[in-house]
Amino acid sequence: MKRVLEGLAPARVFEIFEDLTQIPHGSGNVKQISDYCVNFAKNLGLQVRQDEFLNVIIVKEASAGYPSDKTVLIQGHIDMVCEKNQDNPINMETDPLNIGIDGDWIHANGTTLGGDDGIAVAYALAILEDNTLEHPRLEVVLTTDEETGMDGAMGLDVSDLKAEYMINVDSEREGEILTSCAGGNKSKTHLPIQRASVKGEVMEIAIRGLKGGHSGDQIHTGRANSNIVLGRILYSLLPMDIRIVSMEGGLKDNAIPREAQAEIVVDASKVDELKATVETVTKELQAEFAVTEPELSVIVSQKGIDEKEAMDAESTNRSVRYLFHVINGIQTMSFEIENLVESSLNLGVMRTLENEVTYTHAIRSSKATLKAVITEKVADMAKLFGGSITTRGDYPAWEYKKDSKLRQLFIDKYEELTGEKPEVCAIHAGLECGLLSEKMPYLDIVSIGPDMQGIHTPEERLNISSTKRVYEYLLLTLKDFYKYCE
Repeated sequence: MKRVLEGLAPARVFEIFEDLTQIPHGSGNVKQISDYCVNFAKNLGLQVRQDEFLNVIIVKEASAGYPSDKTVLIQGHIDMVCEKNQDNPINMETDPLNIGIDGDWIHANGTTLGGDDGIAVAYALAILEDNTLEHPRLEVVLTTDEETGMDGAMGLDVSDLKAEYMINVDSEREGEILTSCAGGNKSKTHLPIQRASVKGEVMEIAIRGLKGGHSGDQIHTGRANSNIVLGRILYSLLPMDIRIVSMEGGLKDNAIPREAQAEIVVDASKVDELKATVETVTKELQAEFAVTEPELSVIVSQKGIDEKEAMDAESTNRSVRYLFHVINGIQTMSFEIENLVESSLNLGVMRTLENEVTYTHAIRSSKATLKAVITEKVADMAKLFGGSITTRGDYPAWEYKKDSKLRQLFIDKYEELTGEKPEVCAIHAGLECGLLSEKMPYLDIVSIGPDMQGIHTPEERLNISSTKRVYEYLLLTLKDFYKYCE
């Protein structure tokens, strides 16, 4: 069968990447792709370790004639964010991705692509396979469940790793050399609810047409959060004595949610008033987000008179008011690095269960104290509305290293290849660099990657030409590594 990416260069990088797209590997569903990486290493006769978290650690000794007393760690994660358009029938737990090429870009039809961070895996495995390359001793570390809390990196045993230098390949902009990132956590509010039988007009209110995006990398773009938009609309309907049956929105806490919907029951005599109010608030929202969300729409559907087990009045009031009042988005900007978001949070996932509503927030900050303050604010808001929070996946920030031989190597090699200076910068998104530098404080780390767009959304795409250039860049730095880091 002809490969979709056949004919692209570097051939093995794209062949391996296409293999990965055919293996379902959303966070928490990584056994198959982890085994693929293990078998890849075994077939090459390389030393490989797979741990209880399904992390994969592969070692390749220095190439012939290359000094072997220094080790470089190449790191990426094997899980991806599984987002799809609502009308897409694909089961991302079991089905391969339907990938295609559009000009100079690779995409998946109606789903995320997994370039984040499948391209790191493809780069690393291609390097391990190619015995014509000049390189130092390599430790390839492929971690799991990065997208849902960095569980793999947290559980990683580093006692057998010898690297003093680390190249993380989890950036999405060619020409950037990342040197620090935010820390974060996942904080979930649990709001208990009581239900009661109520009869009336059953209606659905759906938020559609939003762009979404990565909640760290794109939190500053002014894109609307569908959960927060829904909260504003439902809050405007509280005077009509509505009852909430369910509120749902978002798929991943680290993605700005694109869609949300609520099923409600209202007295039939208030249907026209409800529709008019929604229309008014929708026009307000469309005016406010005219630049960043030109496709924002709110769809109201009538389902007829029925009897439902809905939240009682008090539970409806609390669940909607929490959604309306909870903080979201940028909280502070850095005064040390221009245009860098310092602290933020994203209400990425909202779910209604039988006895509670849950709201999951991805909290980020480059300052540990601010991360703690924001978490406490969410906890206090939950308490005010009769709930509580649970926090997991807390990871540290990756702090800037003033003296870095590895950073200078990457700066010089980028200039050599392109004739231009790279941008050395920090990001607000979370990377595993913070956790690994905490476990191995002597590590000298940089993060790079090829151009990608729309990560964590069905619009995700990977640039073909950039993938080739960054691979050549990576190979050159490995070849000349010893000149800088002896």
